[in-house]
Amino acid sequence: MGIEMLTAVLLVCILTFFALGAQVGLALGGIAMAVGYMTWGEGIFNVIPTTLEATYFSFILLAIPLYIYMGQLLTKSGIGDTMFNFSQMLIGRVRGSLAISVIGVCSMIGAMVGIIGAGIMTSGSIALRPMLDRGYNKRLALGVIMAGGGLGILIPPSIPMIMFAASTQNSVGRMFLGAMMPALLTVVLMILYVVVSCRLKPERAPLDKEADQPVLAGAEKFRIARDGLFSMLLIVAVLGSIVTGIATPTESGAIGVVGAILLAIIFKRFKADMFLHAGFQTGTLVSVAMWIIFGASVFSNFHLLMGVQNMVAGFTESLDLPPIMIIIMFQLIMLLLGFIIDEFIIVLMCAPLFTPIAVSLGYDPIWFGVLMIINILIAVQTPPYGFALFYLKGIAPAGIGMSEIYKSVTPFILLNMTVLVLCMIFPEIVLWLPNAVMGEG
Repeated sequence: MGIEMLTAVLLVCILTFFALGAQVGLALGGIAMAVGYMTWGEGIFNVIPTTLEATYFSFILLAIPLYIYMGQLLTKSGIGDTMFNFSQMLIGRVRGSLAISVIGVCSMIGAMVGIIGAGIMTSGSIALRPMLDRGYNKRLALGVIMAGGGLGILIPPSIPMIMFAASTQNSVGRMFLGAMMPALLTVVLMILYVVVSCRLKPERAPLDKEADQPVLAGAEKFRIARDGLFSMLLIVAVLGSIVTGIATPTESGAIGVVGAILLAIIFKRFKADMFLHAGFQTGTLVSVAMWIIFGASVFSNFHLLMGVQNMVAGFTESLDLPPIMIIIMFQLIMLLLGFIIDEFIIVLMCAPLFTPIAVSLGYDPIWFGVLMIINILIAVQTPPYGFALFYLKGIAPAGIGMSEIYKSVTPFILLNMTVLVLCMIFPEIVLWLPNAVMGEG
């Protein structure tokens, strides 16, 4: 069976099993082994132990449980609420201030959690009800939850970025730094959108009445400011330890876990039930994530062994297109994949396949990796079948249909697309900071 026919068979099988509701990791690994056995014989099963060793004993991937645990500790202890209150106190009484706070704080919460689904669900549980209770437009409220919570995969520490670095043998620190400027640009554009849209249509974000605003004493303001600053400093410490070379990504994850526990104790929010609940939730998320990583890695390794990289390289050469058009074609493929699968699988399937080709065309792998993360962020939120849309539906109030959710996320998707295009046209948006801090790679 030729590689072209093999690829077609694999794609049909994947779509069929996903449509039947099969577990993603088991489906990917099982399909690869079944097709591999029919085409290559028993030798294909050697892929399993080698992939198992590379996946579960990778020092970089050990960071994933630690970052998820840090995020769970911060959110279960209520420190996310502390950051929210601090942001509100800083912004003050401005039209749309609550939505602006949601974008900033939920972006940080999404970064703590490190994955899109958990980021949106966690952000929504904290911020959606306060906006609706204050009379905010439902579409604006839902849109900023999706925008802020989903943006967590672009704001370090991001689990998909760690996966990209591990699967392509690139620096996690450079990936984190490369994503900082695009993430900042995205947050700024989203805040500008909220400010301008609320000014043009004031009914979207009514101002609180003076009588409804609590008057905070000086001691209360100090406590909110102290707790908020310490919470944000933890994220800075985690990133700073990687960038300065003090710690590896895995070690910085351990620093984050210890810091989260210390903050919970300092803020008098540490409880045995909270600690156990965070641990159990982390175990569940890590188990699901690692099964997906393993299954997708088996699938990817089998496909690579069968020569798909040479097929794609030959196909791109036969098209005789400019290099940037090849990059755009890769972006479109990943955008379509985002309709049916989540961010983990897209990275693990596409990163080892597309990145070497992008490098052979003369592009920086960190630049391409950041483009991939932005693209995935767009793909999983794009109607009608974007994976993350159904997470948003899960936290939406009763009576809100999918059509309203589609409309709520559309402006923010367009902003993300703007950032993607700007990063493609001006690569220095991505590369300037890692080159300035860590030198040219």
